[in-house]
Amino acid sequence: MALFGALTAGAQKKPNIILIMADDLGWGDTGYNGNKVIKTPHLDQMAKEGVQFNRFYSACAVCSPTRASVLTGRNPYRMGVFTANAGILRPEEIALPELLKEEGYATAHFGKWHLGTLTHTEKDANRGETGNMREYNPPVLHGYDFAFVTESKVPTWDPMKKPVSGATREGWNYLKEGDEYTAYGTYYWDIDGNKITDNLDGDDSRVIMDRVLPFVEKAANNGTPFFTVVWFHSPHLPVVAGPKYRDMYPDQSDLMKNYAGCITALDEQIGRLRSFLKQKGVSENTMIWFCSDNGPEDGTPGNTGGFKERKRSLHEGGVRVPGILVWPDKIREHFETDIPCVTSDYLPTIMEALDINKNKVPYILDGTSLLPLLEGEMKERPAPIGFCFGNQVSWSDNQYKLYARNGAYELYDIKNDPFEEKDLHLKESSVFNDFRNRIHKFVVSCKHSFEGKEYGKVSFNKLKQDWKSPTDN
Repeated sequence: MALFGALTAGAQKKPNIILIMADDLGWGDTGYNGNKVIKTPHLDQMAKEGVQFNRFYSACAVCSPTRASVLTGRNPYRMGVFTANAGILRPEEIALPELLKEEGYATAHFGKWHLGTLTHTEKDANRGETGNMREYNPPVLHGYDFAFVTESKVPTWDPMKKPVSGATREGWNYLKEGDEYTAYGTYYWDIDGNKITDNLDGDDSRVIMDRVLPFVEKAANNGTPFFTVVWFHSPHLPVVAGPKYRDMYPDQSDLMKNYAGCITALDEQIGRLRSFLKQKGVSENTMIWFCSDNGPEDGTPGNTGGFKERKRSLHEGGVRVPGILVWPDKIREHFETDIPCVTSDYLPTIMEALDINKNKVPYILDGTSLLPLLEGEMKERPAPIGFCFGNQVSWSDNQYKLYARNGAYELYDIKNDPFEEKDLHLKESSVFNDFRNRIHKFVVSCKHSFEGKEYGKVSFNKLKQDWKSPTDN
Protein backbone atom coordinates (compact mmCIF):
# COMPACT_ATOMS: atom_id res chain seq x y z
CA MET A 1 0.00 0.00 0.00
CA ALA A 2 1.59 3.24 -1.16
CA LEU A 3 0.02 5.20 1.66
CA PHE A 4 2.17 3.46 4.25
CA GLY A 5 5.95 3.45 4.33
CA ALA A 6 7.70 0.13 4.86
CA LEU A 7 8.76 -0.81 8.36
CA THR A 8 12.35 -1.97 8.52
CA ALA A 9 12.95 -4.75 11.01
CA GLY A 10 15.64 -3.75 13.47
CA ALA A 11 15.67 -0.17 12.23
CA GLN A 12 17.97 2.01 14.29
CA LYS A 13 15.59 4.95 14.63
CA LYS A 14 12.64 3.97 16.77
CA PRO A 15 9.51 6.10 16.44
CA ASN A 16 8.54 8.49 19.16
CA ILE A 17 5.07 7.76 20.54
CA ILE A 18 2.54 10.24 21.91
CA LEU A 19 -0.87 9.15 23.20
CA ILE A 20 -3.29 12.07 23.59
CA MET A 21 -6.69 11.68 25.21
CA ALA A 22 -9.47 14.20 25.80
CA ASP A 23 -11.87 13.73 28.71
CA ASP A 24 -15.60 13.29 27.93
CA LEU A 25 -15.20 14.56 24.35
CA GLY A 26 -18.07 13.39 22.17
CA TRP A 27 -17.70 11.88 18.70
CA GLY A 28 -19.39 14.96 17.27
CA ASP A 29 -17.41 17.55 19.22
CA THR A 30 -14.77 18.05 16.49
CA GLY A 31 -14.87 19.94 13.25
CA TYR A 32 -13.65 17.01 11.19
CA ASN A 33 -16.61 14.95 12.44
CA GLY A 34 -19.05 17.63 11.32
CA ASN A 35 -19.38 20.03 14.25
CA LYS A 36 -20.18 23.47 12.82
CA VAL A 37 -19.72 25.42 16.06
CA ILE A 38 -16.68 24.12 17.97
CA LYS A 39 -13.38 25.21 16.44
CA THR A 40 -10.81 22.40 16.31
CA PRO A 41 -8.47 23.36 13.44
CA HIS A 42 -5.49 21.35 14.67
CA LEU A 43 -7.43 18.14 15.18
CA ASP A 44 -9.05 18.71 11.79
CA GLN A 45 -5.58 19.02 10.26
CA MET A 46 -4.43 15.82 11.97
CA ALA A 47 -7.43 13.96 10.55
CA LYS A 48 -6.70 15.44 7.12
CA GLU A 49 -3.10 14.24 7.20
CA GLY A 50 -3.41 10.86 8.87
CA VAL A 51 -5.79 8.03 9.63
CA GLN A 52 -9.36 8.96 10.53
CA PHE A 53 -11.06 6.14 12.45
CA ASN A 54 -14.81 6.38 11.89
CA ARG A 55 -15.56 3.50 14.26
CA PHE A 56 -13.13 4.13 17.07
CA TYR A 57 -14.20 3.01 20.54
CA SER A 58 -13.19 3.66 24.11
CA ALA A 59 -12.94 0.33 25.92
CA CYS A 60 -15.52 1.46 28.45
CA ALA A 61 -18.20 4.11 28.91
CA VAL A 62 -16.32 5.88 31.73
CA CYS A 63 -12.87 7.17 32.48
CA SER A 64 -10.59 4.93 34.56
CA PRO A 65 -11.43 1.66 32.76
CA THR A 66 -10.64 3.11 29.33
CA ARG A 67 -7.31 4.42 30.59
CA ALA A 68 -6.40 0.99 31.93
CA SER A 69 -7.12 -0.50 28.50
CA VAL A 70 -4.80 1.99 26.78
CA LEU A 71 -1.80 1.00 28.88
CA THR A 72 -2.41 -2.78 28.94
CA GLY A 73 -4.22 -3.79 25.74
CA ARG A 74 -6.77 -5.57 27.94
CA ASN A 75 -10.37 -5.14 28.93
CA PRO A 76 -10.38 -3.26 32.25
CA TYR A 77 -12.65 -5.83 33.90
CA ARG A 78 -9.69 -8.22 33.80
CA MET A 79 -7.88 -6.10 36.38
CA GLY A 80 -10.85 -4.93 38.45
CA VAL A 81 -11.07 -1.39 37.07
CA PHE A 82 -14.85 -1.56 36.87
CA THR A 83 -15.67 2.14 36.97
CA ALA A 84 -14.20 5.60 37.57
CA ASN A 85 -12.48 6.36 40.89
CA ALA A 86 -12.21 2.67 41.74
CA GLY A 87 -9.65 -0.04 41.16
CA ILE A 88 -6.04 0.43 40.15
CA LEU A 89 -3.67 -0.53 37.38
CA ARG A 90 -2.47 -3.65 39.14
CA PRO A 91 1.28 -4.04 39.63
CA GLU A 92 1.13 -7.47 37.97
CA GLU A 93 -0.15 -5.96 34.72
CA ILE A 94 2.46 -5.20 32.07
CA ALA A 95 2.00 -1.62 30.94
CA LEU A 96 3.21 0.10 27.80
CA PRO A 97 5.74 2.35 29.55
CA GLU A 98 7.38 -0.71 31.11
CA LEU A 99 7.73 -2.37 27.72
CA LEU A 100 9.05 0.77 26.08
CA LYS A 101 11.47 1.59 28.85
CA GLU A 102 13.10 -1.78 28.15
CA GLU A 103 13.41 -0.66 24.53
CA GLY A 104 15.37 2.43 25.52
CA TYR A 105 12.54 4.96 25.59
CA ALA A 106 12.25 7.94 27.89
CA THR A 107 8.77 7.65 29.39
CA ALA A 108 6.45 10.31 30.82
CA HIS A 109 2.83 10.82 31.82
CA PHE A 110 1.10 14.22 31.86
CA GLY A 111 -2.37 15.29 32.97
CA LYS A 112 -4.97 12.92 34.34
CA TRP A 113 -3.87 9.57 35.78
CA HIS A 114 -7.02 8.13 37.39
CA LEU A 115 -5.55 4.66 37.92
CA GLY A 116 -4.75 4.99 41.61
CA THR A 117 -3.94 7.65 44.17
CA LEU A 118 -0.73 9.67 44.11
CA THR A 119 0.00 10.47 47.75
CA HIS A 120 0.06 8.87 51.20
CA THR A 121 0.09 12.19 52.98
CA GLU A 122 -3.25 13.90 52.41
CA LYS A 123 -6.74 13.61 51.03
CA ASP A 124 -6.60 14.12 47.28
CA ALA A 125 -9.27 14.02 44.59
CA ASN A 126 -12.21 11.64 44.78
CA ARG A 127 -11.01 8.55 46.58
CA GLY A 128 -10.91 9.69 50.20
CA GLU A 129 -8.26 9.33 52.89
CA THR A 130 -8.67 5.58 53.37
CA GLY A 131 -8.49 5.02 49.62
CA ASN A 132 -5.33 7.12 49.42
CA MET A 133 -3.53 4.42 51.37
CA ARG A 134 -5.20 1.36 49.91
CA GLU A 135 -5.22 2.55 46.31
CA TYR A 136 -1.82 4.25 46.22
CA ASN A 137 -0.58 3.49 42.72
CA PRO A 138 1.38 6.30 41.04
CA PRO A 139 2.91 6.20 37.54
CA VAL A 140 6.42 5.56 38.90
CA LEU A 141 5.32 1.98 39.68
CA HIS A 142 4.54 1.32 36.02
CA GLY A 143 7.66 2.26 34.11
CA TYR A 144 7.46 6.04 33.96
CA ASP A 145 10.56 8.23 34.30
CA PHE A 146 8.70 11.52 34.61
CA ALA A 147 5.20 12.59 35.63
CA PHE A 148 3.08 15.69 36.06
CA VAL A 149 -0.28 14.24 37.01
CA THR A 150 -3.55 14.59 38.87
CA GLU A 151 -5.45 11.63 40.22
CA SER A 152 -8.77 12.89 38.87
CA LYS A 153 -10.59 15.82 37.26
CA VAL A 154 -9.81 19.49 37.80
CA PRO A 155 -11.48 22.68 36.54
CA THR A 156 -10.42 23.40 32.96
CA TRP A 157 -9.36 26.96 33.89
CA ASP A 158 -7.34 27.76 37.03
CA PRO A 159 -7.32 24.04 37.84
CA MET A 160 -6.45 24.40 41.53
CA LYS A 161 -9.39 26.72 42.37
CA LYS A 162 -12.87 25.63 43.34
CA PRO A 163 -15.89 26.95 41.42
CA VAL A 164 -19.12 28.07 43.04
CA SER A 165 -21.76 25.34 43.25
CA GLY A 166 -23.64 25.33 39.96
CA ALA A 167 -20.86 27.10 38.10
CA THR A 168 -20.14 23.90 36.23
CA ARG A 169 -23.23 24.62 34.19
CA GLU A 170 -23.56 28.40 33.74
CA GLY A 171 -20.64 30.78 34.06
CA TRP A 172 -17.77 30.71 36.49
CA ASN A 173 -16.87 32.24 39.84
CA TYR A 174 -14.80 31.23 42.85
CA LEU A 175 -15.53 30.63 46.48
CA LYS A 176 -13.36 32.69 48.81
CA GLU A 177 -11.99 32.12 52.30
CA GLY A 178 -10.79 35.52 53.34
CA ASP A 179 -8.44 36.67 50.62
CA GLU A 180 -7.65 33.17 49.43
CA TYR A 181 -9.51 31.05 46.92
CA THR A 182 -10.70 27.67 48.13
CA ALA A 183 -8.58 24.82 46.82
CA TYR A 184 -10.41 22.52 44.44
CA GLY A 185 -8.98 19.51 46.26
CA THR A 186 -7.24 17.72 43.41
CA TYR A 187 -3.54 18.44 42.98
CA TYR A 188 -0.71 18.00 40.52
CA TRP A 189 2.11 15.66 41.64
CA ASP A 190 5.52 14.86 40.16
CA ILE A 191 7.16 11.46 39.73
CA ASP A 192 8.63 11.60 43.25
CA GLY A 193 5.31 12.32 44.93
CA ASN A 194 5.91 16.05 45.43
CA LYS A 195 2.97 18.43 45.10
CA ILE A 196 3.39 21.00 42.30
CA THR A 197 2.52 24.57 43.25
CA ASP A 198 3.89 26.79 40.46
CA ASN A 199 2.59 27.70 36.97
CA LEU A 200 -0.92 26.38 37.60
CA ASP A 201 -3.01 29.39 36.57
CA GLY A 202 -5.06 29.86 33.44
CA ASP A 203 -5.94 27.21 30.87
CA ASP A 204 -5.34 23.71 32.20
CA SER A 205 -4.42 22.28 28.80
CA ARG A 206 -1.69 24.92 28.54
CA VAL A 207 -0.55 24.10 32.09
CA ILE A 208 -0.09 20.48 31.00
CA MET A 209 1.63 21.31 27.70
CA ASP A 210 4.09 23.61 29.50
CA ARG A 211 5.44 20.41 31.13
CA VAL A 212 5.25 18.22 28.03
CA LEU A 213 7.48 20.33 25.80
CA PRO A 214 10.61 20.39 28.04
CA PHE A 215 10.43 16.61 28.34
CA VAL A 216 10.17 16.23 24.57
CA GLU A 217 12.98 18.73 24.04
CA LYS A 218 15.34 16.92 26.40
CA ALA A 219 14.69 13.55 24.77
CA ALA A 220 15.03 14.98 21.26
CA ASN A 221 18.29 16.78 22.12
CA ASN A 222 19.67 13.53 23.55
CA GLY A 223 18.57 11.48 20.55
CA THR A 224 16.41 9.32 22.85
CA PRO A 225 13.10 7.93 21.62
CA PHE A 226 10.25 9.08 23.87
CA PHE A 227 6.91 7.71 24.95
CA THR A 228 4.65 10.50 26.13
CA VAL A 229 1.10 10.14 27.46
CA VAL A 230 -0.90 13.39 27.48
CA TRP A 231 -4.31 12.97 29.08
CA PHE A 232 -6.07 16.34 29.09
CA HIS A 233 -8.89 17.12 31.53
CA SER A 234 -11.00 19.04 29.03
CA PRO A 235 -13.92 19.02 28.45
CA HIS A 236 -14.80 17.14 31.67
CA LEU A 237 -16.88 19.14 34.14
CA PRO A 238 -16.29 21.59 35.68
CA VAL A 239 -15.68 23.36 32.37
CA VAL A 240 -14.60 26.94 31.82
CA ALA A 241 -12.72 28.78 29.14
CA GLY A 242 -10.60 31.90 29.50
CA PRO A 243 -11.80 35.17 27.98
CA LYS A 244 -9.88 34.62 24.73
CA TYR A 245 -11.69 31.35 24.06
CA ARG A 246 -15.11 32.42 25.36
CA ASP A 247 -14.97 35.40 23.02
CA MET A 248 -14.66 33.03 20.06
CA TYR A 249 -18.29 32.00 20.68
CA PRO A 250 -20.19 35.31 21.17
CA ASP A 251 -23.56 33.94 20.07
CA GLN A 252 -23.56 30.90 22.37
CA SER A 253 -24.90 30.35 25.89
CA ASP A 254 -22.54 30.70 28.84
CA LEU A 255 -22.29 26.93 29.09
CA MET A 256 -21.49 26.52 25.41
CA LYS A 257 -18.93 29.34 25.55
CA ASN A 258 -17.15 27.46 28.33
CA TYR A 259 -17.56 24.01 26.78
CA ALA A 260 -16.54 24.93 23.24
CA GLY A 261 -13.88 27.32 24.49
CA CYS A 262 -12.05 24.73 26.59
CA ILE A 263 -12.07 22.30 23.63
CA THR A 264 -10.60 24.98 21.36
CA ALA A 265 -7.97 25.69 24.02
CA LEU A 266 -7.11 21.98 24.13
CA ASP A 267 -6.92 21.92 20.34
CA GLU A 268 -4.57 24.90 20.39
CA GLN A 269 -2.16 22.99 22.64
CA ILE A 270 -2.15 20.05 20.24
CA GLY A 271 -1.15 22.49 17.51
CA ARG A 272 1.53 23.88 19.79
CA LEU A 273 2.90 20.38 20.37
CA ARG A 274 2.99 19.52 16.67
CA SER A 275 4.76 22.78 15.83
CA PHE A 276 7.33 22.07 18.53
CA LEU A 277 7.97 18.57 17.17
CA LYS A 278 8.66 20.09 13.73
CA GLN A 279 10.94 22.70 15.28
CA LYS A 280 12.94 19.94 17.00
CA GLY A 281 13.15 17.88 13.81
CA VAL A 282 11.31 14.85 15.20
CA SER A 283 7.83 15.29 13.75
CA GLU A 284 8.24 12.84 10.87
CA ASN A 285 9.24 9.96 13.11
CA THR A 286 6.59 10.57 15.78
CA MET A 287 3.28 8.72 15.90
CA ILE A 288 0.52 10.70 17.60
CA TRP A 289 -2.70 8.97 18.60
CA PHE A 290 -5.75 10.97 19.65
CA CYS A 291 -9.02 9.81 21.19
CA SER A 292 -11.47 10.42 24.04
CA ASP A 293 -12.03 8.23 27.08
CA ASN A 294 -15.80 7.95 26.55
CA GLY A 295 -18.77 9.85 25.16
CA PRO A 296 -20.02 13.24 26.38
CA GLU A 297 -21.41 13.86 29.85
CA ASP A 298 -25.12 14.35 30.50
CA GLY A 299 -26.16 17.96 30.95
CA THR A 300 -23.41 19.36 28.73
CA PRO A 301 -23.56 20.48 25.09
CA GLY A 302 -21.37 17.48 24.24
CA ASN A 303 -22.26 16.09 20.83
CA THR A 304 -22.50 12.35 20.12
CA GLY A 305 -22.86 12.88 16.39
CA GLY A 306 -26.35 11.45 16.62
CA PHE A 307 -25.27 8.16 18.17
CA LYS A 308 -27.48 6.67 20.85
CA GLU A 309 -27.11 7.72 24.51
CA ARG A 310 -24.03 9.20 26.19
CA LYS A 311 -21.33 8.61 28.80
CA ARG A 312 -22.04 5.58 31.05
CA SER A 313 -23.87 3.79 28.26
CA LEU A 314 -22.49 1.01 26.05
CA HIS A 315 -24.70 2.21 23.22
CA GLU A 316 -22.69 3.96 20.52
CA GLY A 317 -22.94 7.46 21.98
CA GLY A 318 -21.20 6.34 25.15
CA VAL A 319 -18.23 4.58 23.56
CA ARG A 320 -17.81 5.67 19.92
CA VAL A 321 -15.28 8.50 20.15
CA PRO A 322 -12.99 10.55 17.92
CA GLY A 323 -9.94 8.60 16.77
CA ILE A 324 -6.94 9.85 14.77
CA LEU A 325 -3.40 8.65 14.08
CA VAL A 326 -0.66 10.68 12.42
CA TRP A 327 2.80 9.26 11.70
CA PRO A 328 4.27 11.24 8.79
CA ASP A 329 7.24 8.92 8.25
CA LYS A 330 4.92 5.98 7.61
CA ILE A 331 1.44 7.29 6.87
CA ARG A 332 1.96 9.22 3.65
CA GLU A 333 -1.61 10.26 2.90
CA HIS A 334 -4.95 10.68 4.61
CA PHE A 335 -7.32 7.77 4.67
CA GLU A 336 -10.48 6.86 6.54
CA THR A 337 -11.46 3.48 7.86
CA ASP A 338 -14.79 2.06 9.02
CA ILE A 339 -13.14 -0.99 10.58
CA PRO A 340 -13.95 -1.02 14.31
CA CYS A 341 -10.93 -0.19 16.48
CA VAL A 342 -10.59 0.33 20.23
CA THR A 343 -8.24 1.81 22.82
CA SER A 344 -7.07 -1.72 23.70
CA ASP A 345 -5.47 -1.85 20.25
CA TYR A 346 -2.75 0.67 21.12
CA LEU A 347 -0.47 -1.74 22.96
CA PRO A 348 -0.46 -4.62 20.43
CA THR A 349 -0.08 -2.15 17.55
CA ILE A 350 2.93 -0.47 19.14
CA MET A 351 4.44 -3.82 20.09
CA GLU A 352 4.26 -5.04 16.49
CA ALA A 353 5.54 -1.73 15.09
CA LEU A 354 8.62 -2.05 17.33
CA ASP A 355 8.95 -5.81 16.80
CA ILE A 356 8.59 -6.47 20.53
CA ASN A 357 8.23 -10.17 21.30
CA LYS A 358 4.61 -11.02 22.05
CA ASN A 359 5.75 -13.27 24.89
CA LYS A 360 6.65 -10.18 26.90
CA VAL A 361 2.93 -9.89 27.68
CA PRO A 362 1.98 -13.47 28.60
CA TYR A 363 -1.64 -12.54 29.36
CA ILE A 364 -4.78 -12.44 27.22
CA LEU A 365 -4.82 -9.32 25.06
CA ASP A 366 -8.25 -8.06 24.00
CA GLY A 367 -6.79 -5.58 21.56
CA THR A 368 -5.43 -6.41 18.13
CA SER A 369 -2.56 -4.90 16.19
CA LEU A 370 -3.72 -2.31 13.67
CA LEU A 371 -0.49 -2.44 11.71
CA PRO A 372 -2.10 -4.63 9.01
CA LEU A 373 -4.85 -2.01 8.70
CA LEU A 374 -2.25 0.73 8.22
CA GLU A 375 -0.50 -1.42 5.61
CA GLY A 376 -3.73 -2.00 3.70
CA GLU A 377 -3.89 -5.69 4.56
CA MET A 378 -6.82 -5.67 7.02
CA LYS A 379 -10.21 -5.74 5.38
CA GLU A 380 -12.13 -6.60 8.53
CA ARG A 381 -11.39 -6.68 12.22
CA PRO A 382 -10.13 -10.19 12.98
CA ALA A 383 -11.81 -10.47 16.40
CA PRO A 384 -14.90 -8.82 17.96
CA ILE A 385 -14.73 -6.24 20.74
CA GLY A 386 -16.31 -6.99 24.12
CA PHE A 387 -17.46 -4.26 26.49
CA CYS A 388 -18.56 -4.38 30.13
CA PHE A 389 -19.88 -1.64 32.38
CA GLY A 390 -22.20 -1.76 35.37
CA ASN A 391 -25.25 -3.77 34.37
CA GLN A 392 -24.39 -3.64 30.66
CA VAL A 393 -22.43 -5.75 28.19
CA SER A 394 -21.98 -5.54 24.44
CA TRP A 395 -20.24 -7.49 21.72
CA SER A 396 -19.39 -5.89 18.37
CA ASP A 397 -17.87 -7.22 15.19
CA ASN A 398 -17.60 -5.68 11.74
CA GLN A 399 -21.35 -5.80 11.09
CA TYR A 400 -23.37 -6.65 14.19
CA LYS A 401 -23.59 -5.46 17.78
CA LEU A 402 -25.31 -7.26 20.64
CA TYR A 403 -26.17 -5.05 23.59
CA ALA A 404 -27.66 -6.08 26.94
CA ARG A 405 -28.76 -4.16 30.02
CA ASN A 406 -30.01 -6.12 33.02
CA GLY A 407 -30.22 -9.21 30.83
CA ALA A 408 -32.48 -7.60 28.19
CA TYR A 409 -30.83 -8.07 24.80
CA GLU A 410 -30.86 -5.95 21.66
CA LEU A 411 -29.13 -6.79 18.37
CA TYR A 412 -28.22 -4.24 15.72
CA ASP A 413 -26.73 -4.30 12.24
CA ILE A 414 -24.32 -1.62 13.40
CA LYS A 415 -22.68 -1.31 10.00
CA ASN A 416 -25.94 -0.27 8.33
CA ASP A 417 -27.81 0.98 11.41
CA PRO A 418 -25.15 2.94 13.35
CA PHE A 419 -27.79 4.85 15.36
CA GLU A 420 -29.17 1.57 16.78
CA GLU A 421 -32.75 2.13 15.72
CA LYS A 422 -33.85 -1.36 14.64
CA ASP A 423 -33.55 -4.24 17.09
CA LEU A 424 -32.98 -7.52 15.21
CA HIS A 425 -32.54 -9.99 18.06
CA LEU A 426 -35.79 -11.81 17.25
CA LYS A 427 -35.22 -11.75 13.50
CA GLU A 428 -31.53 -12.71 13.38
CA SER A 429 -31.70 -15.60 15.83
CA SER A 430 -28.50 -17.34 14.70
CA VAL A 431 -26.40 -14.19 15.13
CA PHE A 432 -28.15 -13.42 18.42
CA ASN A 433 -27.50 -16.87 19.88
CA ASP A 434 -23.88 -16.89 18.72
CA PHE A 435 -23.15 -13.44 20.16
CA ARG A 436 -24.90 -14.20 23.44
CA ASN A 437 -22.79 -17.33 23.90
CA ARG A 438 -19.64 -15.39 23.08
CA ILE A 439 -20.49 -12.64 25.54
CA HIS A 440 -20.92 -15.29 28.22
CA LYS A 441 -17.50 -16.78 27.44
CA PHE A 442 -15.94 -13.33 27.37
CA VAL A 443 -17.29 -12.41 30.82
CA VAL A 444 -16.10 -15.75 32.22
CA SER A 445 -12.65 -15.07 30.74
CA CYS A 446 -12.56 -11.60 32.31
CA LYS A 447 -13.47 -13.08 35.69
CA HIS A 448 -10.69 -15.66 35.30
CA SER A 449 -8.23 -12.81 34.76
CA PHE A 450 -9.69 -10.76 37.63
CA GLU A 451 -9.10 -13.67 39.99
CA GLY A 452 -5.39 -13.54 39.17
CA LYS A 453 -5.20 -16.90 37.44
CA GLU A 454 -2.98 -15.48 34.69
CA TYR A 455 -0.52 -13.98 37.17
CA GLY A 456 0.59 -17.24 38.77
CA LYS A 457 0.33 -15.77 42.26
CA VAL A 458 -2.33 -15.18 44.87
CA SER A 459 -1.26 -11.83 46.32
CA PHE A 460 -2.46 -9.67 43.47
CA ASN A 461 -5.76 -8.42 44.90
CA LYS A 462 -4.53 -5.90 47.46
CA LEU A 463 -7.83 -4.02 47.27
CA LYS A 464 -9.72 -7.16 48.26
CA GLN A 465 -12.24 -6.44 45.53
CA ASP A 466 -15.27 -8.54 44.77
CA TRP A 467 -16.03 -9.51 41.19
CA LYS A 468 -18.75 -7.31 39.67
CA SER A 469 -20.44 -9.29 36.94
CA PRO A 470 -22.12 -7.15 34.25
CA THR A 471 -24.47 -10.08 33.54
CA ASP A 472 -26.19 -12.81 35.48
CA ASN A 473 -23.37 -15.21 34.55
